[in-house]
This record gives sequence, C-alpha cells and structure tokens, in this order.
Amino acid sequence: MTTLKVGDKAPDFSAFDQDGNTITLKDYEGKKLVVFFYPKASTPGCTAEACNLKDNYHTFQNKGFEILGVSADSEKRQQNFKNKYELPYPLLADEDKKVIEAFGVWGPKKFMGKEYDGIHRTTFVIDEKGIISEVITKVKTKDHAAQIL
Repeated sequence: MTTLKVGDKAPDFSAFDQDGNTITLKDYEGKKLVVFFYPKASTPGCTAEACNLKDNYHTFQNKGFEILGVSADSEKRQQNFKNKYELPYPLLADEDKKVIEAFGVWGPKKFMGKEYDGIHRTTFVIDEKGIISEVITKVKTKDHAAQIL
C-alpha cells in the first residue's frame, strides 16, 4: 500500500498524543524509532500488537529504540487504550489522518466481503537520521517485536 521504502526519508509529522501533547518526528532526532500504524484502539489484533511491543519495551529501549503508535482514534480513545493496557509509549490521535496519509497507509481494504477505506497495519523503523530502515507490511500482531528486532 505505502510507496515509502527502505532508504527514503521519513515524512515529517506533527500530531497530538493521547494527552494532547504535540509529537513530531524531530522529537526523535538522534534516536531509532518504531512507528506502528494500527486500525483501531482496543480491538483484538491491535491490542495483541500493542501489548507484544509493551512486553518487549525494555529490549527496544536497551537497543536504543523509541516506539510510537498511530491510529485515527480520538485522544480520549487512545488514552483509554494506553491506560487499560499500561502501554509505556505514546499513541498519536491522528483523527485528520495527516500522519496516516503522509506514510501512505490509508486505502481500500476488504473484510468479510465488504470493501472500505481504512488503515493498513504497517510498521516503519526509522534510523537516527530520519531515514526509513525497514517497512513491515505483513505484521504478526502476537509476535511483532520479534519481526522488528
């Protein structure tokens, strides 16, 4: 779905997190960053993915990675999701889909024979210089940390 590939500069972005703080790509300059896009907070697949990353958070930190989750959910919904599952990383509330569209993860999907537009579950690994070092389009929600690490 996305046209971004390894070696591309990550799109500059700015969005509110679950607490209304502005988060930008520049905040992560000099750090490795995992940006994972998920369809909807508190749904089974998204919860499995978010919790798998949470369970491996210390490993990510030890390897110098920060993590950022992004969906089109509201700040309130993101906050509930983060609190309920004690997620240790920020969740962007990209309701206007500016970040989602910048990364090219919005588009036609099929579910139970119906076609609709939505977020394609995709993860980008961005290096210290803001360059994409990995794009994961076939996310294994229960074992996503292993795919990244």
